[in-house]
Amino acid sequence: MTASTRGYRDLHQHLEVLQQRGLLRTIDRPIDKDSELHPLVRWQFVGGLGEAQRKAFLFTNIVDARGRKYDIPVVVGAIAANPAIYSIGMDAKVEDIQAKWNSAIANPIAPRLVNEAVCHEVVIEGKDLQGEGHGLDVLPIPVSTPGFDSAPTLTATNVITRDPETGVQNMGTYRAALKAPDRLVVRMATRVGGAGGYQHYLKYQKRGEKMPCAIVLGCPPYVAFMGPQKLPLDVDEFTVAGGLAGEPINVVRARTVDLLIPAESEVVIEGLIDTEYLEPEAPFGESHGHVALEEYNMPMTVTAITHRKKPVIPSYISQVAPSESSVIKRVAYEPLFLHHLRHTLSIRGVKKVNLHEPLTGLLRVLIVTMEKGASRTEVWRALRGVAFFKADCGKICIAVNDDISADNADALLWAMAYRMNPVEDVALVPHRGQGHGPKREHDNEEDSTLLMDATMKGDMPPLALPKQEYMERARKIWDELGFEPLRPQPPWHGYSLGDWLPQWDEAAKRAALGRYLENGLVSARQKRKGLKPETKFRPDQDGNGKA
Repeated sequence: MTASTRGYRDLHQHLEVLQQRGLLRTIDRPIDKDSELHPLVRWQFVGGLGEAQRKAFLFTNIVDARGRKYDIPVVVGAIAANPAIYSIGMDAKVEDIQAKWNSAIANPIAPRLVNEAVCHEVVIEGKDLQGEGHGLDVLPIPVSTPGFDSAPTLTATNVITRDPETGVQNMGTYRAALKAPDRLVVRMATRVGGAGGYQHYLKYQKRGEKMPCAIVLGCPPYVAFMGPQKLPLDVDEFTVAGGLAGEPINVVRARTVDLLIPAESEVVIEGLIDTEYLEPEAPFGESHGHVALEEYNMPMTVTAITHRKKPVIPSYISQVAPSESSVIKRVAYEPLFLHHLRHTLSIRGVKKVNLHEPLTGLLRVLIVTMEKGASRTEVWRALRGVAFFKADCGKICIAVNDDISADNADALLWAMAYRMNPVEDVALVPHRGQGHGPKREHDNEEDSTLLMDATMKGDMPPLALPKQEYMERARKIWDELGFEPLRPQPPWHGYSLGDWLPQWDEAAKRAALGRYLENGLVSARQKRKGLKPETKFRPDQDGNGKA
């Protein structure tokens, strides 16, 4: 079926619409895929730009630190940099998207099998997959988190596997790190409710067989949306994509594995996942806001790479007061609170006190910043001290470490989400005054206080943003290109939170210099049998991690 008669857009057509709507930036200057590409795009998320200002970035002149040039463009943010882009892919208004999803799940349409497809215009197999400058090494896969990631990693993936018992395919979005021109390592979540592909893996493992797999990079948006979408394991995502499109999605048989793939794919990587051996993978900056440290995951031997004649590879970026009177009060009050904690109560480890200003009006939400490693006793003395400094203040009091910007509500929620166990780190204090604010309808004039310890209780993996040097380098490019002025919002660069090894740092440096193949040689020496995927691996304990 031709593009003119197809009722849904492929990625190329989607990009054309984004261009027409002013939602696509085309970058024609040379950009290093391993040290500049992702940091440049990240600035629109951490530079103080409004959500509506975010756009997709299309890079047409990609290089690496070794002087290699790539003739395949990369696009970032083309699926969901902001709700407007997502709505274009869904061909629906933002407010109608949920209803469209509900309808597609309730009314699936089976895919249409075709014999010829644009994704097979170029086929790479056999010896052409082997050796530097061949196979995966030809693809301009970026390093997502320069300074921490150990390899270029596939992120905007639709990973297709099939249940060996039922024949039902599954499609998920899983990262895959490049290790060699014909080898990568796939990470599938093994937790309950995690990756559907992992359930297939267990069945192939029980049968003593390798698992066929196809990793799709770039496909029609309706299909691309399927990867992250959580559907029941017995539902073929192609049928739901058809429901979104209102017609069958075109599929074609893969060349070397028995799987159906989107006919309008940009690039397809076919191969077999080893169900006996596992290989160390990562570090990698993950969506939860930390760097995922090294762990054993699934090696995949590539059996074929197919693509369109002129493909585009997508990549994901895996972030009434104030008023004049509130500012005046804040400048005066904050030093008073700090002095009270430090000198009146002699609490050790207190660095500053912030009174949350926007909307809450200063005295309702108080944030105490503590030194890393401050004792639990001192943290709780600080929380109670700041809560009782004034009789009518401190309805919500939060303790954080100094890497958290107290003025950034998103950062506060991040600390609460990952550094706090409510059972152990939350306390309620009754019999507090209501203070200044709207009166409640009931007669009880008392209020209460919520105390929360959101400090780190030990070392944690790094913050999953590119290191400062790469973000500053990318900011210079941003300014040279004449883009909107940036207002960096902390955290705007990655930094260590204690759990980070010199071996990982060296691996990240090699990756940023385009030398990821050296890291692949290191991880290849660490293969082990008899382990469950996601088993932790630490080179300080299990190997020296040297190239």
